Amino acid sequence: MSIIQDIRDKYAKLTVVLIALALLGFILTDYFQSKSRAGGGSNSNTIGTVNGSSINYDEFMSKVEMTKQSMKSQGYPAAQADIQALDQTWNQEIDRLLLEEELNKLGIQVSKKEMGDIMYGPNAPQDLKSQFTDSITGQYDGLKAKQAIDRMLKDKQTPPEQKAQFNNYIAYLETQRKSDKYSSLLSNSVNYPRWIVEKENADASQIAKVSFVNETYASISDSTVKVEDKAIADYISKNKDMFKQEESRSIAYVTFSAAPSAADTAEVKNKLLSLKEIFDTTSNIETFLMSEGVTNYYNGYINGKTIQVGAKDSIFRTPVGSVYGPYLDGGSFVLAKLEGVRQMPDTVKVRHILIGTQQQGRDTTTAYNLTDSLRKAIAGGANFDTLCAKFSDDGGSKEKGGVYEGVFSGQMVPPFNDYIFLNPAGSKGIVKTDFGYHYIEILSQKGGGAGYKIGYLPKEIVSSKATDSKAQEDALKFASESKDIKSFDAAFEKEWKPKGYIKNIAENITPSTSQAGSAGVSRSFVRAIYDADLGEVIKPELIDNNYVVAVVTEVLKEGTMSVAKARMYVEPLLKNKKKAEMLKKKIGKVTTLEAAGTALGGKQIITVDSLRMTGKSPNPALGYEPRIGGAAFNPANKGKVVPEALEGVNGVYVVRVDSVSATALTVGDVASQRKAKEQQAKQSFNPQAALRNAATIKDKRSRRM
Repeated sequence: MSIIQDIRDKYAKLTVVLIALALLGFILTDYFQSKSRAGGGSNSNTIGTVNGSSINYDEFMSKVEMTKQSMKSQGYPAAQADIQALDQTWNQEIDRLLLEEELNKLGIQVSKKEMGDIMYGPNAPQDLKSQFTDSITGQYDGLKAKQAIDRMLKDKQTPPEQKAQFNNYIAYLETQRKSDKYSSLLSNSVNYPRWIVEKENADASQIAKVSFVNETYASISDSTVKVEDKAIADYISKNKDMFKQEESRSIAYVTFSAAPSAADTAEVKNKLLSLKEIFDTTSNIETFLMSEGVTNYYNGYINGKTIQVGAKDSIFRTPVGSVYGPYLDGGSFVLAKLEGVRQMPDTVKVRHILIGTQQQGRDTTTAYNLTDSLRKAIAGGANFDTLCAKFSDDGGSKEKGGVYEGVFSGQMVPPFNDYIFLNPAGSKGIVKTDFGYHYIEILSQKGGGAGYKIGYLPKEIVSSKATDSKAQEDALKFASESKDIKSFDAAFEKEWKPKGYIKNIAENITPSTSQAGSAGVSRSFVRAIYDADLGEVIKPELIDNNYVVAVVTEVLKEGTMSVAKARMYVEPLLKNKKKAEMLKKKIGKVTTLEAAGTALGGKQIITVDSLRMTGKSPNPALGYEPRIGGAAFNPANKGKVVPEALEGVNGVYVVRVDSVSATALTVGDVASQRKAKEQQAKQSFNPQAALRNAATIKDKRSRRM
C-alpha cells in the first residue's frame, strides 16, 4: 500500500474501500504503492467436497476473510459480515467447482490473446481502469497497465505470495470469461417455438361464463377429521422431494444479562467528569489523551461537513478552547475539546513528491536536503512529473505525476492535511510527516466551509465485575437446576419466569452456522449445541453481554422429514381431502346446480362471467381455483354441468359451463412475441440450480469451525 494510501487509511474518519473482486486490492495496490508483503499458506485439510473435488480449509478461510473485509468496508455490521461471508464463500466455492467440472467436459478455453483483451482492452476490469485511467483524458491506458504488471511479475523483490495472488486474480478473470461462454452456449440454445406462442395466444383469448354452487372446507370442524400417522407417511413417501431436510438442531434458552447496569453507567460518566477540568486546562492534548489510552487523536482540521458525530452541532457551538460533554456516543461517554475553527475548502487536488525516511533508511537531514534540492530544481524550471517519477517514494502517485484528486479533510496525516487545506491554491512548500518530507503543490480547491480541530476523550461503558458476576452466578444456578428438558422447564417456571426472565426458542440451527437464533452469534456455542445430546443442558455461554443457558430440544438428521415434523405441513392438506370426500358424499350424484345447492343446505348459485384460462390473478368472485378453470375450458363441458363435484383449493364445487367465447388480443405479432419470450428466458436462465441438484455435496465445515 502506498504512503499516501497508508496516510488515508490510518487517519480517515470515513473510509470507503470497495474490494471489487476481492483479490486485486491486495495485489496490484500493494505492489504499485509500497511492495508490502502479504502472508499466505495452505495445507491439505479438507472442509468439503463437490462431486469428489475437495475444498481446502486454508484457502477457503482466506477467501472468507477477504469477503468479510469487503463486506465490512461496505458498511455491513461485523456480526452480519461474519455470518454472510461464510455462507457466501461456501456457495461460491460450490458454484466454482461445478462450473469447472462442466468447462472441462466441454473443453472451453480462453486464449492468450483473448486474456490480453480482457486485461488491457476497452472493457478491462473496473479495478484496473481505476488505477490506469489518465486523469486528464479520462481514457484507460491499457499499455501502461500491462507495463506496470509486467514489471511487478519480473521484479525479484515482489514477494512470491503476492505473485501467487495476482495469478489467482488472472485465473478468476479467465474463469469468469469461461463462465460467460458457458452461459452463452446454453442460453443461446433457448428456443420458443412459433406454435407455442400461437397456442398461448389462443388460450389467452378464451373467456368463459360459469355458474356454480360450493361449500368451503371451513364448514366442517377440524376436530371432527382425524389424520393418522400412516396417511402422513404415505404422503411423504410419494412426495419425498418436498420433504427434504438439512441437519439441524433446536434449543430452548434463557439469557442472563451482563450488560452494564445503571450504576456501571453512572460510574463511567462520573469518572469522565472527574477528568473534564484536566482536559480543559491541559496544554498538550495529545500527551494527555495518550495517557488515557487514546491512540487515534487527529491533530488536524476536518471540514465540519464530513464530521460524523451525533453531538457535532453542540460541539461546534462550544467556545474555542473549551470542553463539551460528557455526551453519549454509542456505547461510550465522550468529552470533546474544540481546539480551533478555520475556513477551509471541501476538497483539494494536490501533487507531491515524497522523500521517505521509513523504508529507505535515510536520516532526516539527508531527506530534507534532497527535498529542498527538488524544490529548487522545480522552481528553476525542471519538470515536476519527471522528478516525481525518478525520486518519489509514493508508489501510488508517482506514475501519475504525484497527483491526488478529490482529497477531503481527514484523509491525510495532520501536517499534510493542514497544509493543503489551510493554504490557498497555488501554494508550494515542504512538509514533514512520519513518512518523510513532502514537496507539495496545491493545484486546486473546491467548495468551502468551517473546519474544526477537535480532541475526543471517550470512555467505554463497560460492566463492572459485580454486574458480570451476578449474571454468571444466576446462569450457573439455573443450569445446575436443569438436568433435562423437563427440569429446565420446571426450574424456569418456578423461579425465573416470576422474576421477568423469558424462555426463547431457536430452531433450525445448522452445524456450520455461527448464528443461534436471537441468542446471538457464537461459533463455540453452536459447537456446544452439536456436542450435546437431545435433552442435554448446555453450560452457560457468554454471547455479547448475555450468559445463555440452553437445552437441546430437537435433533434432526439430514434426509427426509419425520412424520411428526411434517405433520404441520401435511395434515391440513389431508384433512381437506377428507372433507372433500365428505362434501362429495353429501352432494351425491351431480345433476343440476339447483339440486346440488339444496343438498348443501340451500346454497345459492353464483355466476362468474369473465373467467380467463390464463388468468394471472385470482378471480374476484371465485378466488384461486385452477381446477374450475380447467373444467370451464374443457370442450366436453361446454353448455353442461360438469358431471362430478370438483375438489378445489378452498372447498368443493359443482360447476356449469354456460358459455365459452374468444376475444381479440392486442399482444403484437407472433415474431415479436417469440423474440421477447426468448430474451426473457435467456435472462432468467440459471444452470447452477440444475448442476447443484445433480451434484453430491458434502459439507464438513462444522468439523473445523
